[in-house]
Amino acid sequence: MREIFVALFCGFLFGVGLLLSGMTLPQKVIGFLDVFGAWDPTLVFVMVGAIGVNGLAYVFIRRRQGPVVASTFHLPPKRPVDGKLLCGAALFGVGWALAGYCPGPALVSLASLQGDVTVFVIFMAAGIWVHNRLFPI
Repeated sequence: MREIFVALFCGFLFGVGLLLSGMTLPQKVIGFLDVFGAWDPTLVFVMVGAIGVNGLAYVFIRRRQGPVVASTFHLPPKRPVDGKLLCGAALFGVGWALAGYCPGPALVSLASLQGDVTVFVIFMAAGIWVHNRLFPI
């Protein structure tokens, strides 16, 4: 039960961070990606901050015998860069550039019930469903 509350708190904190940083505003994200037009560099600070916090956390996590709340660590496996990874990264980047949303901010923005984000989340869920049918784990 404690794991659920910690996960809920972390998700809430992540959502607040996305809101405060402007990552839930498609026009801000598209402005960041428009490097040859009216470029908005403010999301660079969001990314650098996130990378810094994650990097420090990872250093401390690797030194611990076990997690504080969970029974085991859930770290991603080391895998080589392959075609599936590159294709997925390209699809993610194109979707992010066209819509101005990536999955986390889209789910946070879904609370606004705006039509564009609702359509994005529906198609995102459909894409996940199709992927899981084509490439089962």
